[in-house]
Amino acid sequence: RDAETLIELADEHGFAQHSAQGRMLRGWALARSGEPEAGLAEVEHGISAYQATGAQVVGVYAVLRAESNQLSGRFADALRIVDEALADVSQNEDKGAIPELLRLKGELLGRASQPDQADQIFRQAIAEASDQQAKSYELRATTSLARLLASQGRRGEARAMLAEISRWFTEGFDTADLKDAKALLDELSA
Repeated sequence: RDAETLIELADEHGFAQHSAQGRMLRGWALARSGEPEAGLAEVEHGISAYQATGAQVVGVYAVLRAESNQLSGRFADALRIVDEALADVSQNEDKGAIPELLRLKGELLGRASQPDQADQIFRQAIAEASDQQAKSYELRATTSLARLLASQGRRGEARAMLAEISRWFTEGFDTADLKDAKALLDELSA
């Protein structure tokens, strides 16, 4: 709904770049809400429109694109997008998306039956988020790592690390990330 409002207002006032951003966001939301193919198509449309303005797709927009590809089952494309984005952000000032890009890479490596590499990448994402004081990204990466550890029978380690980061939060318990972390923590405590 918010993405559609952004698109409407941007189109009304001739802000092509903002309209494209809204399309990327709307596509990502569609992909996450169970319409991965339609969502990916919308993300790609938004990216094309964004690039047509002369803007470069890095950071958070690469995250939206990679995650939409992942949700559509295009794991190799998602990994390629993440790797390209990580190379791009290492050369510019847009470092804020690094923890989420790394977390996505860990998820993709885990899917590719590379748990040791996934573990290493998740820990790198956690460290990067911690360095940036980006607690939400740190929570997401820790939740992903805890899931991986639990699948390896390392439930105690998973529970301890997830409980530690979860204690930091004092509000926002109705957000998807905190609900996900709590559900996993409850499962690990059972």
